[in-house]
Amino acid sequence: MKKPGRIGAGALGAALGGALSLSIQVVSYFEGTSLETYPDPVGIPTICTGHTGPTVALHQTRSPEECTELLKGDLGQAFDAINASLAPDINQTLPPTRRAALASFIFNVGEGAFQQSTLLKRLNAGQTRAACDQLSRWVYASGRKMSGLVKRREAERALCLIGIDS
Repeated sequence: MKKPGRIGAGALGAALGGALSLSIQVVSYFEGTSLETYPDPVGIPTICTGHTGPTVALHQTRSPEECTELLKGDLGQAFDAINASLAPDINQTLPPTRRAALASFIFNVGEGAFQQSTLLKRLNAGQTRAACDQLSRWVYASGRKMSGLVKRREAERALCLIGIDS
């Protein structure tokens, strides 16, 4: 017999699939996609849909298919960070919209920043609204407030708050 309030493996898989679709849409919208590397607003070499890392350098190109695979892999790492960082009871009941918002956020700021964040601490403490409200604070890059990050965090916060009573 299943415990009330627990999500079964099939339902969890469906929730993760929905969260992946949502996060792909959010990340793609705010990152855009370029088949050639470019420096991001703070000068980090970036390719495809916001992909960065030690193997990315200027003057590289990728195919659309390679970009799709990189995005799925990068978001997979973000979902892994969510699963590893959230308290089990919080992780089990996390709706797809909130999971997608967190994945987009982690994709953008990195797993380390997420793990050290007040957002995560509040989420694990069951303070969901306060956790979602933390997203609005993450709008700076290299000490500069970025209008693109303001818009992205507004969208992530709206996703995060879906299902929370006013």
